Amino acid sequence: MVVLFMSPMVCAAQPAEHLSLTLAQLFSRAEANNASILSHATAIREAEEGVEAARAAWHPDVEATASVSYLGNVKIWDRPLKNKFTAPTPHFGNNFALMARQTVYSGGAITSGIRLARLGRDMAEVEAEENRQRVRFLLTGHYLQLHNLRNQEEVFGQNIALTETLIHQTRQRIGQGVALENDLTRHELQLENLRLGRSKVQDAQRIISHQLATALGVDTAVAILPQEDFATALCPQEGEAAWQQLATVNHTGLQKAAIGTRMAEQKVQLERSERLPKVALVAEDHFDGPITFEIPALDKNLNYWYVGVGVSYKFSSLWKDNKRLRQARTAVRHSREQQREAAEGVENAIQATYTDYLTSFTELATQQKSVELAAQNYRIIKNRYENGLALITDMVDAANVKLDAELALVSARINVIYNYYQLKYLSNTL
Repeated sequence: MVVLFMSPMVCAAQPAEHLSLTLAQLFSRAEANNASILSHATAIREAEEGVEAARAAWHPDVEATASVSYLGNVKIWDRPLKNKFTAPTPHFGNNFALMARQTVYSGGAITSGIRLARLGRDMAEVEAEENRQRVRFLLTGHYLQLHNLRNQEEVFGQNIALTETLIHQTRQRIGQGVALENDLTRHELQLENLRLGRSKVQDAQRIISHQLATALGVDTAVAILPQEDFATALCPQEGEAAWQQLATVNHTGLQKAAIGTRMAEQKVQLERSERLPKVALVAEDHFDGPITFEIPALDKNLNYWYVGVGVSYKFSSLWKDNKRLRQARTAVRHSREQQREAAEGVENAIQATYTDYLTSFTELATQQKSVELAAQNYRIIKNRYENGLALITDMVDAANVKLDAELALVSARINVIYNYYQLKYLSNTL
């Protein structure tokens, strides 16, 4: 929904656009426009190309070479360097070779390379999901903050209206001779402070809206409005075990650690393959001239070809590669330790956040009671003030307590929802 409002920062003839979005619509726009999400999508495609490149190692290698050359005459000496004899040689030389090689057994090197490439693709996908969850949580935080600020603006507006009514009543009482000019001054000062507070809240909304617009890839001149009316009743209080289970299955940090361990294991296999022979089918066809192993050289072309099986083995791997193999095995052990460390970190984060989540409900109930008491106190002081039984300072203090309690209640409600979404973020279900 797009509506217009008259911005206080521009003249009345220059309307600014408002874009009202739900949280789901916010996520949808981010999927299509957020630069970070698009960058990770490209990284996944790059990793998929890496898998195809690794598979290509099974394809045959075909190579062709061709050359032409100028050959000088052959000179022959007796020993020790006596009686030189020059044998005329055809001066035009040509060489052509066609070679093909098909790997049959690589000791597991090619297979491990393909598996590593696939794991790299899996890692890119997990990192993309991790980034998506991070972007969504960032947007959620901005969205809830914007919602909080709009509620605070409403609280300030209600208190401004109440203070304006008090000012009107005070002027009437001054006219009746039952109030002092000082009372009016205190109310007007209170009104200015409330207007200043509302102005700060409005400025903060513009900052958050600008950040949201940037993250969504929309015009920053468009003001983002939260469309959802969050209710704490929508935040269920599941047990901690349920959240721990979700995080164990879905947390991207744990998934990355598991993939890292499998990659380290594949590197061990890759190092082992260096200590195994390599087998390949080979075929070559050569067409050379002139024939120089005869003296004098024959001005003819020689064509020969062969097919066969080639076996290669690097004996130096027996005393060189064992060090890299030990290093790879140590890396596997390190990866497994990091995996356990990540699991402990996630478990602690869920426990702490869930505790904060439960505490936020207690805080909400406390703030609701505080608002009731502050409102009751305000009504009592206002009644006593109107009857000349309370000072203007008592009236201002009661108004400030009421304002602080109402603002704290707004923040407490948003805090419950924020902690709930933080649990969803940690369990990778946002």
